[in-house]
Amino acid sequence: MKIEGEYTFDGVRELVWEVVRDPEVLATALPGTQSLEKISENEYEGEMHVRIGPVAGLFSGKVLISDEVAPESLTMTVEGKGKPGFLTGTGAIKLIPQDSGKTLMQYQGDMQVGGRLASVGQRMMDSVSKSLLNQGLDSLNQALLARQASRESGEEVEYRPPSESEFAASVARDMAGEVFSSRWTIWLAIAVVIVIIVLAIVILNRG
Repeated sequence: MKIEGEYTFDGVRELVWEVVRDPEVLATALPGTQSLEKISENEYEGEMHVRIGPVAGLFSGKVLISDEVAPESLTMTVEGKGKPGFLTGTGAIKLIPQDSGKTLMQYQGDMQVGGRLASVGQRMMDSVSKSLLNQGLDSLNQALLARQASRESGEEVEYRPPSESEFAASVARDMAGEVFSSRWTIWLAIAVVIVIIVLAIVILNRG
């Protein structure tokens, strides 16, 4: 599965680089992360609870940073496995300074999944991956803004990452937008609602 896109951070490139390379910030960027530890200069280990459609479970894995050119670019290799299956992937990011103190991140990569994870279907996997990535980058940007405000004011600025339930709700909304984009799925949903209403009426009449 190919992943590529762009994201604009509200901060200068050097500060964005700090946030991207900070394991404590990364651990809060994706709710569901149980742990993330830096075990060497360029290697991390962690655990994350992941849910994609009906498949959910705990993943343990490693992240390796290579081809690092601070504060411009790096390559990230990820390996993870758990009861729901396994995933491996490689991605590259590039940070490009923009006007008004902003930074453009360009990213591209390739990911492979197996086990029960592969059973959810390519479309759902694409939708969830895109949503997870966007939500994670938004969360990183909020952490960036908080760190930037702290340095400007000299005081600690509280950053509250989204809870796991808030994060899951956002992903569900994104998936619903994808699923209900076609006319036949809308009619299918209406049919399901009608069946539920009829069953409810039957049950109430029996009572």
